[in-house]
Amino acid sequence: MTLRTICLHGPESTGKSTMAPRLARHFDTTCIAEFGRTYCEAFGTDLTMADLIMIAHAHDAKTQAAVAQGRLPVILDTDPLMTAVWADMLFGKRDPWFDRWTNYADLYLLFDIDLPWEDDGTRMFGSDADRERFFDAAKRELDRRGVPWKLVGGEGSRRFLNALAAIEAAA
Repeated sequence: MTLRTICLHGPESTGKSTMAPRLARHFDTTCIAEFGRTYCEAFGTDLTMADLIMIAHAHDAKTQAAVAQGRLPVILDTDPLMTAVWADMLFGKRDPWFDRWTNYADLYLLFDIDLPWEDDGTRMFGSDADRERFFDAAKRELDRRGVPWKLVGGEGSRRFLNALAAIEAAA
């Protein structure tokens, strides 16, 4: 199977934004940065549901444009499925748009919460209980959608090698 898109999925502070460009370099391909982080750094973290929908639309558009360029697999630092989980975490509900969205990645790498949480000014859910709730919500979303996914854990280069092994097993 040829993977067109590989999406890094999971709670904040699990290494996704560090891993995405590293995987893109390894595969000599495009990396789509987490648009939500860029948005929050520019406008703050007091988000509304409309903000989350706009973030999801923008990320999806960037993904479609990158796939159309043909440098595959495109590495995604999250996607609208993760934004849907953010809606659940922030508001306890989500806009119906999220459940209608189906432009899934070919493979999701679910990043474990086995790294220490680091406050970077945009992160919100740092307690152990919140991290577990966030991880469980992210996993449930993947299972609910029936998309292919692999768990990635480990520290440092082990995490990178585990991500590569998960990709190889799925390809």
